[in-house]
Amino acid sequence: MAVKIYIIYYSMYGHVARLAEEIKKGADTVEGVEIKLWQVPETLPEEVLGKMGAPPKSDVPIIKPNDLTEADGVLFGFPTRFGMMAAQFKAFLDATGGLWGTQQLAGKPAGIFFSTASQGGGQETTALTAITQLVHHGMIFVPIGYTFGAGMFEMEQVKGGSPYGAGTFAGDGTRQPTELELGQAFHQGKYFAGIAKKFKGTT
Repeated sequence: MAVKIYIIYYSMYGHVARLAEEIKKGADTVEGVEIKLWQVPETLPEEVLGKMGAPPKSDVPIIKPNDLTEADGVLFGFPTRFGMMAAQFKAFLDATGGLWGTQQLAGKPAGIFFSTASQGGGQETTALTAITQLVHHGMIFVPIGYTFGAGMFEMEQVKGGSPYGAGTFAGDGTRQPTELELGQAFHQGKYFAGIAKKFKGTT
């Protein structure tokens, strides 16, 4: 049976969604895995989103907490709000209390990816604070470490991401993920898919 990997994200302006798409491309290169993209529910009214200049949501399906039990591995993606995950994603995780009570997600590998407005805006604190959610569920955090190689040491251009996972800088919203950032996202998808296969014993 194929190893099921869910890539679940929240994206207001499209930056995290772009990373999710690239992560899926990377994971798709690994044989024996089945990848599915999901969005978490929006919590803001359309009127507020309109005033914030947020574009319409994509047609990626909305996930429900119980859908998580079907995945063999999960990658969570979110923008940063004051150094932590956006409230929309936290609200989704808060709704997984029933799964936490029965520890139905325990032992599943999980990774994270993220977007911040600036270089000091939480590329690492967002990851660190997100790990607490995984720990309470008993999930096994899978960072990319320095497996991206020379791309991790790039100093000539601005690059998001870290050993914790792929990332990008949104700036004022107009900056889009660079080829290097997308390359790291692709790598994370491929790397995570390989790890998820090992966890399920299908190598």
